[in-house]
Amino acid sequence: MKLLKFNLFVVLMMLLAGCTGTPDKVTPVGHFELNRYLGTWYEIARLDHSFEQGLNQISATYSLNDDGSVKVINRGWNDHAQQWQEAEGKAKFVASPDIAHLKVSFFGPFYGSYVVFDLKDDYSLALVSGYNTDYLWLLSRTPTIADNELQAALKKAQAAGFDTSKLIFPLQKTK
Repeated sequence: MKLLKFNLFVVLMMLLAGCTGTPDKVTPVGHFELNRYLGTWYEIARLDHSFEQGLNQISATYSLNDDGSVKVINRGWNDHAQQWQEAEGKAKFVASPDIAHLKVSFFGPFYGSYVVFDLKDDYSLALVSGYNTDYLWLLSRTPTIADNELQAALKKAQAAGFDTSKLIFPLQKTK
């Protein structure tokens, strides 16, 4: 019985660790500066998932918690329900604060990877993946980006193994 419990524990730990890994062709940004990354980002494109289905005007806002972790607030407009949906989570660095590989949790002790693998020098545009190539976000400090920036980002995502033909481009309200 003890061996069975231990084996289940090992399998659970392997599954949880797998969710904080990185895709094969993805390398987290080094020399990462969290303070420059904090603030609001707008979702320009994503691979679709149930937790974001039907949402537009999506933003993610990052700020520091007192314990040094990162507070994450994801917000989007649900067109069908005609209301805002918001989720609050917590992120922590997987290895080192200068490597843009974090683990984020919206559901208690369960964490998933948040890997910034491409970031403009001025911290205005970022490509973010999860633990595999089913998760991809293109984030910007502005609700829209120039087509040349979009095409360059898509090219980098394709080179990293993502199927960009499946990307969804949520509507963003522009002023």
